Amino acid sequence: MRKQRLWIAAVLLAVVPLAPRAAEIVSAELVGPESCKACHPDAYSAWRLSKHSRAIDSLSAQQRNDARCLSCHAPDLRTRNVSSVSCESCHGGGQYYAIDYVMKDAELSRLVGLADPSEKDCRSCHDASSPSLRPFDFVEKLKLIDHWTQERARRAAASEPAPAPAPKK
Repeated sequence: MRKQRLWIAAVLLAVVPLAPRAAEIVSAELVGPESCKACHPDAYSAWRLSKHSRAIDSLSAQQRNDARCLSCHAPDLRTRNVSSVSCESCHGGGQYYAIDYVMKDAELSRLVGLADPSEKDCRSCHDASSPSLRPFDFVEKLKLIDHWTQERARRAAASEPAPAPAPKK
């Protein structure tokens, strides 16, 4: 299995233009949040209920024409017509990692572009110049966008072996 993963990674490295960081893969196209929904229903639901999915709604008509506002509230609106802070706004364009067999391999998916956002990534929008009354607390705000706890619990439950049948008396 390890040899197969390494072979797949080698092939993908030959065809995927990698940059030093996964989030910097410029040519990775967006596949859209609906593509994520099929395999990650809990994460999708959590995102859909979050402020990120409706970030553009908090802008006035004038702000919706301001590139500075859109750079955070809808970072992919002008280039790719995605009007929210979607999965790929934080995790990078899914063109190469959204493929089922790639996504099932955490190491491979990260190798070809799946980014694990950090506090630094969040602070690219949630910074001192953001119009907010309270300072950005990464640890607290991370709890508000938790879209992985339910997902991981569901997957763990699905991978547990079925209990052995009770012995007959």
